Amino acid sequence: MKLISLEHGRTAYRADFAFYGAAVLIVAATLLIACPRGQRLESAALAGFGLAGWSLIEYLLHRFVLHVVPPFCEWHARHHRRPTALISTPTLLSAALIVALVFAPACALIGLWPATALTWGVLTGYLAYAIVHHAMHHWHTGNAWVRRRKRWHALHHGQAVRGSCYGVTSGLWDHVFGSTPESGVALSGAAASAGLRR
Repeated sequence: MKLISLEHGRTAYRADFAFYGAAVLIVAATLLIACPRGQRLESAALAGFGLAGWSLIEYLLHRFVLHVVPPFCEWHARHHRRPTALISTPTLLSAALIVALVFAPACALIGLWPATALTWGVLTGYLAYAIVHHAMHHWHTGNAWVRRRKRWHALHHGQAVRGSCYGVTSGLWDHVFGSTPESGVALSGAAASAGLRR
């Protein structure tokens, strides 16, 4: 098993969910047990900010990094060509990026406990994104919210609508930044061509 690989076997693919699930629980427990009383309110606010901020991070990464910046756009194109393949960011890479781009700078600027809380929010958002994106391509469900997200994601993957629907967990930032599909765009065949299961 390679440490840095885009396409994973089932075990490595599932290990990503286990790693982030454990990280979310461990960081939450650490914050609840060890965070100084005087920093708990600030830490709770920063955790909420990190969680809410994840949706913007997700949108910006998907729209501008995964669809524009080499080699990430070439890597992401593999997912578009084979949407049901077990292709995802290697855990080692995603964890290193979260530490380097969220935790380390926040720790230097605002201190250990606030940075830990902010990072917990981002980790939780990332885990939610990973689960939702997996559901888009692999789950059969009657859940109305998941079905709406699947239709949205099918537009992103579909041939008829390019350059839209970058949000996976939310369409909010697509509305804010004008990357929603034109009104009246039908889903005719979009889900099937995108490999999204109903």
